[in-house]
Amino acid sequence: MRARSLKPITAECPSVSQQEYHNELIQRILDGSIADKDDLQRAKIELCRKHRLSALPPNSETLSRVDHADLAAVSTILQRKPVRTLSGVAVVAVMTSPAPCPHGKCIFCPGGIENGSPQSYTGKEPAARRGASYRFDPYEQVKGRLEQLKSIGHGTDKVDLIVMGGTFTSRPIEYQETFVKRCFDAFNDQESTSLEEAQLLNETASHRCIGMTIETRPDAMTEEQCTASMRMGMTRVEMGVQVLDDDILRKVNRGHGLQAVIDASRTAKRHGLKICYHMMPGLPGSSPDRDLESFERMFEDPSFRPDMLKIYPTLVVKGTQLYDMWSRGEYSPYTTADAVEVIARMKELVPPYVRIQRIQRDIPVPLIEAGVDKGHLRELVKQRMSDDGKTCHCIRCREVGLMGITHYDDDAVRPNQLTYEASGGWEHFLSFDLPEKEALIGYVRLRTGDGPIAGIRELKVFGKLVPLDQRGDGWQHRGYGRELVARAEERAREEGYSAIRVTSGVGVRRYYASLGYERDGMYMVKQLR
Repeated sequence: MRARSLKPITAECPSVSQQEYHNELIQRILDGSIADKDDLQRAKIELCRKHRLSALPPNSETLSRVDHADLAAVSTILQRKPVRTLSGVAVVAVMTSPAPCPHGKCIFCPGGIENGSPQSYTGKEPAARRGASYRFDPYEQVKGRLEQLKSIGHGTDKVDLIVMGGTFTSRPIEYQETFVKRCFDAFNDQESTSLEEAQLLNETASHRCIGMTIETRPDAMTEEQCTASMRMGMTRVEMGVQVLDDDILRKVNRGHGLQAVIDASRTAKRHGLKICYHMMPGLPGSSPDRDLESFERMFEDPSFRPDMLKIYPTLVVKGTQLYDMWSRGEYSPYTTADAVEVIARMKELVPPYVRIQRIQRDIPVPLIEAGVDKGHLRELVKQRMSDDGKTCHCIRCREVGLMGITHYDDDAVRPNQLTYEASGGWEHFLSFDLPEKEALIGYVRLRTGDGPIAGIRELKVFGKLVPLDQRGDGWQHRGYGRELVARAEERAREEGYSAIRVTSGVGVRRYYASLGYERDGMYMVKQLR
C-alpha cells in the first residue's frame, strides 16, 4: 500500500522527539541502512510514527543537524535537485541592477529600467526575482543563494559565479568592481578593503570562486574591457550573438554586426577566456533553413567556434517591439513543434568540444504571448532525437555525472585529443573518456598559435561535487585534473613553448600553485623545462 503523504513539520511537534528523529535518520544513512531515496522515504515515515511526530520533517531540517565531517555522506541521500552539483560545482547566479543598454533596445528585449528589471529580463525569472528581493545587492544575493543550496544538501566549497543582467561591461567600472568585490565578500564571509584583498582572502575561503562569468554584447568586449573584467576574476564571457546573419541583426536593432562577434571572440580567446554564445532561432526574417545555415557556419568557420552555447528560441512578450509586430500580423515565432524540430537538427551538428549550457529561457510560460509554450523544451528535443535514432555529442550530454555513471574500471578510461583552428589560434581539447559509455570524465582546453605563451583556458572534471578537503568516492579528486594539466603541458612543449599560463579562477589559484605555477597578474604561469 502506498504510504500516506505527510505535511511538513510544524512547531507543535515535541523538540526532543524531533531531535531523536533526526539523529536516528542520520545514523541510518551513515551505517548504510538507507541507500537510496526509496529507503529514505520509508525510514522517514517509520521514524515519524515511532517518535509520534504529527508531520514529516523536511530534509533541510535534518541536514542542519549533521556534523561537518559527515555532511558529504549524508547529503548524497538527503539533497534535493542533485543535478545542481553533478557537473562538479555549485552555481551561484547574481543579478545586476536595471540599467539601459548603450545601443538602445533590441526589438525582442522585454526588460529595462522602465519595467524595473535588468535589460533582457522580464523580472519574473527565478534569478531576477531573487535579485529584486535583495534590491540587487550582490552581497545579499550570494549569501542567500549559498544558504539555499546548503539547506537542500549541496556543497558550496567550489562555486561558479555568474553575473547576469545585461551588458555588464558597459556599466561604470566603479559599479563593476564594487559589485564583484561584494560577491567575494559574501563568499569569504567577511568584509575587505579592496577587490584585491577580497580575491586574496577567497584563495583560502570556505566558499571558493572557481570561475566567474559575465554577460555582455560582442561590441562591448574590447581589449580594455576584457582586461578589466579579467582583473576582477572573470574566466568566462557569455555574449548575445543571436544569429550569424547581418541582415537579421539589423532588422532586430541589435546594434552590431558579425565583425563585432569575430573580433570579440578572438579577443576573449587570446586572453584565455572561455566563450559562450547565446543564439536565438526564429528571429524576424529568419527561417528554419537560415537558422540551420547560421548554426553550421558557427562551427565550420574558424572565426567563431565557441566553447559553449545557450539556445533561446525567440519568444513574444508584451512590452516589446516584437509584440507589436506580432499583434499586427507581421511576425510569427516558432511554435513548440517548430523549435523542437530545429533544435534537434542543430544538436546533431554540435562538435564534442562544445557544451550546450541551456535550451530555453527561464521566462514563465504565462508571460509568453506566442512562441514555445512548454517549460521542458530540452527534454522534448532529447525525445525527438531519440525517436529519430539521433544522438547529441555535446559535452553536457556526455558528462559522467549527468549520465549517472558512478562506478568505473580504470582500464576503461581512455585519453582523447581533438585539435581545431579557432579565432586565429589552435585549440587542443584533451580529455579522459569512457568510450564504451560514450561518456566524458573531464577535459582541458589548451590554446596555442596566437602568442608567445601557451594557455590553458579551462580545466574541468565532472561528477558529483566533492568538498575540497575530502577524497570522496566519485570522479573528482582522483588525479584526473593533474593528469590533464600534465598532458596540456606536454603538448605545449611539443608545440615549442617554454612557458604555459592558466586562466585560473581566484579560488583555484592554490591548486595550480601546487602544480608548480606562480601568480603573474591575471594568470598562473609555469616555465616548461
